[in-house]
Amino acid sequence: MQAYLESIAKQYQDLATTGVVADYIPALNEVDSMLLGLAVQTDEQLYTVGDADVKFTIQSISKVLALLLALMDHGEELFRVVDMRQSSDPFNSLYRLDFQDVTKPANPMMNSGAIAITSIIMGDPIERLLLLMEEITGNVRMGYNEEVYLSEKETGDKNRAIAYLMKSRHIIQGDIDAHLDDYFKQCSIEVTATDLAKIGYFLANGCVGLKNYGKMDRKRLSKILLAIMTTAGMYDHSGEYATKVGIPTKSGVGGGIMGAVPHKMGIGIYSPPLDEVGNSVVGIQLMNAMSKELDLSIFG
Repeated sequence: MQAYLESIAKQYQDLATTGVVADYIPALNEVDSMLLGLAVQTDEQLYTVGDADVKFTIQSISKVLALLLALMDHGEELFRVVDMRQSSDPFNSLYRLDFQDVTKPANPMMNSGAIAITSIIMGDPIERLLLLMEEITGNVRMGYNEEVYLSEKETGDKNRAIAYLMKSRHIIQGDIDAHLDDYFKQCSIEVTATDLAKIGYFLANGCVGLKNYGKMDRKRLSKILLAIMTTAGMYDHSGEYATKVGIPTKSGVGGGIMGAVPHKMGIGIYSPPLDEVGNSVVGIQLMNAMSKELDLSIFG
């Protein structure tokens, strides 16, 4: 496995030049575009290649963990606040939220759905997310990047528009600025490809290991998270990705990709340059190669 991972990392790394590092959040535009970290966690071992222990911000991959917490808090009743439909709209779209027949965001992986989910997490969402991630990964040094958080907060007008539109439609309630602050911090949590591989492994193996699951059955929790990652985890590329790769996956505009192969492995990738819909260019190719060459698709 180690030799194989090193081989495909070398094979696809130069594709980074075909993507573009996220620049709409200024702090993300400062990273080295040629960084590449790859990590795979199996039952037997953790394999790492390249920059697998370089920190980067989790961005939209945090939506999976926020959904996990919200499900533990509210059970499946939370789907009164957000739907579980695939969407062909960009991840930061808001226009359908103003249609009179639309009463909630399409899914928890779009920014609108993620903001709604974060708004209903009980207690301090950031403290709880960090504790959850520490429990899953064993990394007790979790925190968020202050520079990226402030950069997101300063440039987050689209997310403000989404949140205030949802408030006007009575989709979310409470202090909108506080909810947005939590959301910006959530996206700014720092992880490594190794952390993502461990979280992916946790999700792939029935979410085993937590002290408490709140209102959720552990196996049901895992099924919901993996299903939503499959149908909506790769933005509006999710349908094509499911067909070609067939692995429950979530990406983030920080360049991270987290894959969860049920009962087999967790995969973490970090490569900052993105394609036109916001997915890591190199990460997509690595996931595609591993799926085909290791026969990892959940669809057989």
